[in-house]
Amino acid sequence: MEKTECKREGISFQEVVDIVKKLRKECPWDREQTNQSIKNNLIEEAYELFEAIESDDDEAMIEELGDLLLQVVFHSQIKKDEGSFDINDVLENLKEKLIRRHPHVFGNVKYSQLEGEDHLKKWEAIKEKEKDRESILDGIPKRMPALMRAVKVQKKMAKVGFDWENPEDVWEKVVEELYELKNAKTYKEKKHEIGDLLIAITNLARAYGIDPEEALHHSIDRTVNRFQYIEKKAKEENIKLEEMNLDDMEQLWQEAKSKGL
Repeated sequence: MEKTECKREGISFQEVVDIVKKLRKECPWDREQTNQSIKNNLIEEAYELFEAIESDDDEAMIEELGDLLLQVVFHSQIKKDEGSFDINDVLENLKEKLIRRHPHVFGNVKYSQLEGEDHLKKWEAIKEKEKDRESILDGIPKRMPALMRAVKVQKKMAKVGFDWENPEDVWEKVVEELYELKNAKTYKEKKHEIGDLLIAITNLARAYGIDPEEALHHSIDRTVNRFQYIEKKAKEENIKLEEMNLDDMEQLWQEAKSKGL
């Protein structure tokens, strides 16, 4: 049964590769695309998949996983057309990496020897050996969402002891950065200090075991829900938002807040 399923999966994957290859030859739009021109699609599809996973929507996950897989195949086909590499190189590299990073499955290391933190340390050690890096911070994508990147950088530095000892110390840094921002004069100074404040807030969130990216997303959701409540009430009263004064909006905002929105 498993062999039959694997064969079917292989055939389906190859069919997708063949379809993309045909599109690159016969569709004018697909033919003119480059890795640069479609790179943002990869990020968009990843976030759509992320949302489907959060919603636990299987139907949406099937669609979005397919869309994300298309990006992998498409980028690989472009490189094949350029004579650089193809999807087989991608798959071979992935296969070798998975085997190399799981010595307790494919090697002679027993999983019982790699419990908890030891397992994570071994994993990180294997990853570090794969890359010739001058800094422990090398390899963190610069185009990650800024809060996620900040957490990654801070966690890497923390592993070698460069970290705050307790949340109270971070609080002092937050207050310090707030004061510096308040006293900033020029646009350049304000931009600099806002960045430093966000870094300090990220450190504080991490000290409390909170993912700042998730926390911000939840706050944005609350903002959207409360503003949409204001829109709904304005529509019920047949009033345009532009005609409402700030006090009326604030009253409805607080009303939405009291309703748990």
